[in-house]
Amino acid sequence: MEKTFSEKMMDLLDQGVAASKEFAIKAGAKAQDIGERGILMVEIKQLENKAKKMLGQLGNEVYRAFVEHNQETLDRNAPEVQTIIKELSDVRDALEQKETELKTRR
Repeated sequence: MEKTFSEKMMDLLDQGVAASKEFAIKAGAKAQDIGERGILMVEIKQLENKAKKMLGQLGNEVYRAFVEHNQETLDRNAPEVQTIIKELSDVRDALEQKETELKTRR
C-alpha cells in the first residue's frame, strides 16, 4: 500500500530527527570534555530538535484534517492537536529553563 503524503512527510521528519539525534550523541561525548556548559548546549539543541519535530507533527495533523479528511475547521481541543500542544508547551518550558541555566553559567 502506498503511503499518503502526510505519512511521507512524517518519514522525512523522522529521518531529520534521527540525524539530529546522531549529532547530539556525538556532541554529547564531546560535552564531557567541555564541561557543564557544553552539556547544556547539547540539551538545548535536543529540545529545539524535539520542538521542530512536534511542530511538524502539528502541521501534519492540520494537513490531514483539511486535505485528507476534508474538514473545514480544526479545534485546538481535538485530542490529537491538544496532545501535541501540551507536549510543545512542556518542551518550551524545559528549553527556557536550560537557556536560563546556560546564561547563569557564562
